[in-house]
Amino acid sequence: MKLIKREKYLNELIGVIGTPDIKVITGIRRSGKSKLLEAFKKYIEENIKDYNIIHINYSLSKFDKLKECHKLYEYIESNYRENMNNFVLIDEVQMCDGFETAINWIHAEEKYDIYITGSNAFLLSSDLATLFTGRTFPIEVYPFSFSEFMKYYGYDDADKVFDEYVIQGGMAGSYVYTEQADKYKYIEDVYNTLIVRDIKKKYNIRNEKVLNNLSNFLMDNVSNITSTLNITKELNNKEDNITDKTINKYIGYLCNAFAFYKIGRYDIKGKKYLTSLDKYYMADHSFRYAMLGITNMNYGRTYENIVAIELMRRGYDVYVGTLYNKEIDFVAQKHNEKIYIQVSDNISEEKTFKREIDSLLKIKDAYPKMLIARTRHDDYTYEGILVKDIANWLADKWF
Repeated sequence: MKLIKREKYLNELIGVIGTPDIKVITGIRRSGKSKLLEAFKKYIEENIKDYNIIHINYSLSKFDKLKECHKLYEYIESNYRENMNNFVLIDEVQMCDGFETAINWIHAEEKYDIYITGSNAFLLSSDLATLFTGRTFPIEVYPFSFSEFMKYYGYDDADKVFDEYVIQGGMAGSYVYTEQADKYKYIEDVYNTLIVRDIKKKYNIRNEKVLNNLSNFLMDNVSNITSTLNITKELNNKEDNITDKTINKYIGYLCNAFAFYKIGRYDIKGKKYLTSLDKYYMADHSFRYAMLGITNMNYGRTYENIVAIELMRRGYDVYVGTLYNKEIDFVAQKHNEKIYIQVSDNISEEKTFKREIDSLLKIKDAYPKMLIARTRHDDYTYEGILVKDIANWLADKWF
């Protein structure tokens, strides 16, 4: 399989070399966590003096004997080298029974630089503080962005290949297949494995049908404002005796496994975060096509999903904006930076353009406002609002 250098994530790892944190690489299954760890290992070998790398990949049979915490600890200790920079790199760490105990032991030694990857079911961000006694530094890896997709295939014309990315998505493991049906079969298998291994197994879910129905509902309603109660009512038409408490738990499981991202609402005028009604976006838009097909395809929703994930990939906290009876697709915040964004498919019709732009014009503060759509034109401004083609925005260098 062809590999590309994922500079953003590699630079994050490089930036925390030598810190006492336990570096935890997280993200949805098959997003490239293991390949990132390999790229980081190569960087150490080429750039760090006096290095000693203790690399354990539990996907390889030669490490089967280390699948117990005492054995893992003893192996790491036996490979320690005095007066060297000792790096511990462990891939698929959850395959070691009691892995958290071993990691805590070696971290307490204060002589190792520790990096681990593993199944998100066992390395949930909400669990890290209880699993490990030391401070953790999570690095979340997303599926391929549009710019990474272009880099992989060697494309240089964003406008020409954007529609191809919309169809293929960012699950790079599917790129080795030539037929689109085979690509979707790969993506479907990844998603089903996530449901069965990363969710059903960890949480001992007995009614897999409810989980599947919920997952399909969220895929089919990407970008729609909804609530746990509304989802429960909808699913109770298909399945009896589902409670909103169960649905709320299952949504949490799907989000913990990075299958979906929950986006809350923000009252722009009142400058406060709202706790009722949310939107859900898929980790990669290709899951919808692979699982449910491409019939009734809604490009506007797909574009909105792509933009939501890209904003999070770029480090923004993302919310749905509300202003009186208007909705702003995204309020994106990062440190002191804030930007209001509307996303649309085709704004060539005046009625559609006016609808999208009016929502932004009603916001009276001085923060930047942007309309992202499939314009197929260069950037331009309208009454202070930047109008940008989605392909160009996604292809922009931002780190």
